[in-house]
Amino acid sequence: MSIKSYIVPRLAERILSRERLEKQRARFEAKRTGRPHIEVFLDPSDPYSQLLKSVIPDFEARYDIDLTTYIVGPPDDGAAPERSALAVYAAIDAQRLAVRAGLKANLSPQPPALDTADANARLRALGHYQGGMIHYGGEWYWGLDRLHYLESRLAGIGAKRKEAPTTPIFTPPATPTRVPDISRETNKVLHWYLSFRSPYTAIVAERTEALAATYGAELRLRFVLPMVMRALPVPKAKRRYIVRDTAREAHRLGVLFGRVSDPVGAPVERGYAILNWAIDQGHGIDFVRTFLHYVWAEGVDAGSDRGLRRIVEGAELDWSEARQQLDTDDWRAVAETNRAEMMSYGIWGVPSFRVGETAVWGQDRLWVMEAALKDES
Repeated sequence: MSIKSYIVPRLAERILSRERLEKQRARFEAKRTGRPHIEVFLDPSDPYSQLLKSVIPDFEARYDIDLTTYIVGPPDDGAAPERSALAVYAAIDAQRLAVRAGLKANLSPQPPALDTADANARLRALGHYQGGMIHYGGEWYWGLDRLHYLESRLAGIGAKRKEAPTTPIFTPPATPTRVPDISRETNKVLHWYLSFRSPYTAIVAERTEALAATYGAELRLRFVLPMVMRALPVPKAKRRYIVRDTAREAHRLGVLFGRVSDPVGAPVERGYAILNWAIDQGHGIDFVRTFLHYVWAEGVDAGSDRGLRRIVEGAELDWSEARQQLDTDDWRAVAETNRAEMMSYGIWGVPSFRVGETAVWGQDRLWVMEAALKDES
């Protein structure tokens, strides 16, 4: 084990720890004077911003806060590499979210705002890259999906008004978290597009497996190369937000996460070579679950033989057989086929899921897949 592979995962664990986050919050609140100051960044052309805007009056009525709204422009190409696909998908997904939240939001195509230079500068100065975001005390909250975190935080510091409802404006829907004791088989299929380098993929493995098993669906693993290994840019601010948001989601869901050994490059390729074989052996999900846990929660270096052997044997697979797969490259064609299939459904990032013709992007959209599985019953 190199010094880097020992130190970096432990440093990441410290940075992403819940204890550190709570201390940062406490320091901020100790210095704060006056009411909590919330900053909201809205992009009129973004459906998620439109949806967030629709609940701001309710949000302000519930909490004793000062709120400033900034109108920003769309993210640059680096943060939105598939802009046209994003526009189509966001319109569908935001409307679906509005229905689930019981909101009658008027979501419609709108042009980007003009004269947003100052607002964009403020957004960048605080460390973000797109609209639909709320900032408070050094943390970012994306749209309606993450508003409940801010509501909980404000309630915790006594900023919630006495007459406010006890439940958040939107509570994330729960889906099965455990594989049922009694299995059943159907002709249903849940496709899971995944990447070993995706933090969000790392925290959804057990829930995905449980969802498929609960509804007797076959789980098909569709591994794809990470965006950066497909020449799609992921700006630093975006990477930072994603990993911190993942840590927050992992804590809420009770999933171990944080001691990270970034598997970009050779570790992903080595992992996919073995995964392709493990799928043929009927143990694909065992290897996926184990790889993601060891790399994203225990800091195991999958780029080393020692680390990869630990992962293979943790999945109860034979290392002597698995290591022979490292000299193969059949997995590359499979990954490309999976990518093409994923993009044909208007999705370009992971984790994504599909049941029939219904496809969604995000570990927080399993409730859509559950509804689709129910519809196929």
